[in-house]
Amino acid sequence: MANWSDLGPRVGSAVVMTVVGGAAVYLGGIWFNLLVAFCVWAMTWELMSMFNLYSGRERVMVAGLSFVIMLLAFIGGIAVWLALGIIVALALAQVAGKLPMGKGLFSLLFVPTLVGAGLLMFRANEGVIFILWMLLVVIASDVMGYFAGKTFGGPKFWPSISPKKTWSGTIAGWVGAALVGLCFVIWNDSPVSLIIISVLTSFAGQMGDVAESALKRKQGIKDSSNLIPGHGGVLDRFDAVSGAVIFLLVLSLVMQVSV
Repeated sequence: MANWSDLGPRVGSAVVMTVVGGAAVYLGGIWFNLLVAFCVWAMTWELMSMFNLYSGRERVMVAGLSFVIMLLAFIGGIAVWLALGIIVALALAQVAGKLPMGKGLFSLLFVPTLVGAGLLMFRANEGVIFILWMLLVVIASDVMGYFAGKTFGGPKFWPSISPKKTWSGTIAGWVGAALVGLCFVIWNDSPVSLIIISVLTSFAGQMGDVAESALKRKQGIKDSSNLIPGHGGVLDRFDAVSGAVIFLLVLSLVMQVSV
C-alpha cells in the first residue's frame, strides 16, 4: 500500500512555491532576478554543506559570489558566459592540479550559477511563456511521476542510485510533459515539435533528479537540507529544473526552441 504521509506538507509547500514563483515569473525584472539569485545561493550553500566543503567565511564568500553574479546579470546580461567561464576555468585548474583534490568539487558549485543564468536569459529573451512552459513540463512530469510511482509501483528506474523511482513514474512523467506540450500547441499555436521537445525536457529534468540523488546517495543523506517542508532543500526542488535548463541551453545552441 502506498505511503501518502508526505502528501500534505508536499502540497502545502508546492502551493506556496507556485504562488511566489508564479508572481516572480510574471513580474520579471528585479523580482524574478532576486528569486533566481536566492535559489542559486541556496543550492550552492547546500552543495557545500552536502560535501562538507569549506566552512564559515569561505562558504559565505562562495555562495555570495553566485548571488552577486545573478545580480550582475540583471545589469549586464552576461551571467551565462561568466558562469560558464568560471566552471571551465575551475575544471581546468582541477585537471592541472592547481586545486587541492580535497576540494575537487569546487567547480560543481557553479553549476547552480549556470542554471540561474539560463533562467534569466530565457526570461529576458524568450519571455514569460517560455518559462511557464518549461516549469509546467517539469511540474507535470514530477506530479504525474509521483502519483504513478506511488500507485502502480513496479520495476525501479535506476535502483542503485534512486531506489524510489520507478519506470511507471518515469513514463507517466513523459506523458505529462507531452500533454503540456500538446496544450501549448492547441492554445498557444506552438509548433507541433514542442511535444517532442517537452518529452525530452522532461527526461532531462528526470536526469537532473537522478544526478542529485546520486550525489546524496554518495554522501549518505536523504535531503540536501530541510528548508522546504515535504520537499527537502532548494536543490531537491530545483534538481529537475536544473536538468531542464541545462538541456535547453545546449539545445538552443543548435536550434531555435519556439513556444
